[in-house]
Amino acid sequence: MVDDLKEWLADFIARGLIADLITLAGFGLALLLVARLMSQKKAPANTFAWLLIIVLVPYVGVPLYLLFGGRKLRRLAARKTPLAPRLPHRSDTPSIFAQRPVAQTIMASGAGGPVAGNRLQLLMTGEETFAELADQIRNAKHSIHITTFILGRDETGALIVQLLAARAREGIQVCLLLDSVGSMFITRSFIAPLRLAGAEVIRFMPVLPFTSRGSANLRNHRKIAIFDHNTAIIGGQNLADDYMGPTPSKKRFADLGALVEGPAATLLNEVFIADWCFASRRPAEPLRASKPPTSTHRGNAELQVVASGPDVPGDPLYEGIISMIQEAAKSIWIVTPYFIPDDVLLRSLIVKARAGCEVILIVPARSNHPVTDFARRHYVRELRQAGGRVLLYSPGMLHSKAVIIDDHIGLLGSANFDLRSLFVNFEIGLVVHSTADVVMMKAWAEALMTHCREAKAEPPRKYPLLGNIVEDFSRLLAPLL
Repeated sequence: MVDDLKEWLADFIARGLIADLITLAGFGLALLLVARLMSQKKAPANTFAWLLIIVLVPYVGVPLYLLFGGRKLRRLAARKTPLAPRLPHRSDTPSIFAQRPVAQTIMASGAGGPVAGNRLQLLMTGEETFAELADQIRNAKHSIHITTFILGRDETGALIVQLLAARAREGIQVCLLLDSVGSMFITRSFIAPLRLAGAEVIRFMPVLPFTSRGSANLRNHRKIAIFDHNTAIIGGQNLADDYMGPTPSKKRFADLGALVEGPAATLLNEVFIADWCFASRRPAEPLRASKPPTSTHRGNAELQVVASGPDVPGDPLYEGIISMIQEAAKSIWIVTPYFIPDDVLLRSLIVKARAGCEVILIVPARSNHPVTDFARRHYVRELRQAGGRVLLYSPGMLHSKAVIIDDHIGLLGSANFDLRSLFVNFEIGLVVHSTADVVMMKAWAEALMTHCREAKAEPPRKYPLLGNIVEDFSRLLAPLL
C-alpha cells in the first residue's frame, strides 16, 4: 500500500513537472514570437491582431503564427532569382515616364522601371480572356509558362489541361506552376495528361508535408501566362469556371485581364522564371534557352512590371498605390473585390476626398467572402462620410482589381485592395503610364459603373449590438484574412 502511494506520488510530481515545463516552454516561445512580430515590418493592425491572438490564446495563437504568420523571408529572397531582371537591349525601350514620382517610388521599393514599346489590350470578360488564352496556347512556337493560384477541377480547367497537353506532345516547352493551397484539390490524375505529354507541373511551397522553407501563409497569388517570352496575359482571373470559360455563365465573376506584347512581357517571364526556379529548385537556363527573349517594339504602351511579396525587399505595390493617391489631382477610381485598407491608405483617400478630389470605390454588393463584407463596412462608412462615392456592383461577384488616377496612370493585376495582397502574398501588378491606355481603362470602369448602384447610409439595425460585435470582430480579423 505504501509502495503504491509512493509510486502514485512520484507519477503525480513527474506529470506536474512536465506540465510546468511545457507551460514555461510555451510562454517562452510566445515571448520570442512577440519579439519577432514587433521587429517585422507589418501593418499596425496586422501586428495588433497577431499579438492579441498570441497573448490571449497562446495554445492557438503560437501554432497559427508558426504556420501562417510569416511575411518577409530574407533567406527565401536570397535563394530566388532577383526580381529586378535585366532586360536585353534595355536601351532600345526607354520610357519617358521613368522620372515620374510614382515610378521612382516603385523602383526604390524593389521593382523595375517602366519600359516602352509594348502593346496593351484589355480583356474585359471571362469569355474573352479564355479565347485569348486558348489562342495563344495553340499558336505558341517555343514555350508556354503559366502560373496561377487556382486551377479548377471543372470544364475550364480540363479544357486548359487538354490544350496544354496537346502542345507539349508537339514539343513545345510547357511549364505550369500551381499554388499548393489555391490548387490543393487538384489530383495527380487530373493533371496526368500534362505529365504524360512531357509538360512539367510544379506546386509552389507545398504545405503538406510541412516544410521549413517558409510560412504556409505566403501564397503565390500571381496569375501570369507567357508565350514565347514576349507575349503575356496578366490579371485577376484564375483558370476555373468562376473566372473564365468558352461560353457565358451567369455565375461567372466580373474580372479584368490584359494581353501584353513586347518588353514588359519579357519582364513578366522573368518573374515566372524566378518563381519556377524557387519552387522546383532548378536552374533558370533551360527555361530561358527555349527562345532568346527579345524586346521588339510592339506598340506605344509604357508599362511597369511590379512584383510584390516576401521575395521583394520592400512593398512596391503598396507604396506605389500610396504614391498614386498622393499624386492625384482630379480623380481616384478603385475597383476591388475586397476593400480592407490599412490606416495609411484609408487616411490618404479620406484626405483626398475632403480636398475635393473625386474618390470612387467600386466593390461587389456581395462578395464571395461574407466576412470581408462585414470587415469593409467601417472603411466604406469612413470614406463615404469624407465625401467619397461607393458604388456597389449588383449583377454578381466583382473580382476585378484596378486603380485609375486622373487620366494619366493606372494599375491592374492580381492584387486586391486588402492587407493580405499588399503585405503578405506573392502578387503581380502592371502600372500603366501611357495616357491612351489609361483612358482605355477608364472607359472600362465607366462601363462597369452602369451596372452599379450607389451605396447609401446603412439603415438602423434590428439588432445593433450583435451587428456591431460582428463588424468589430471582422475588423479585428481583417488583417489575417
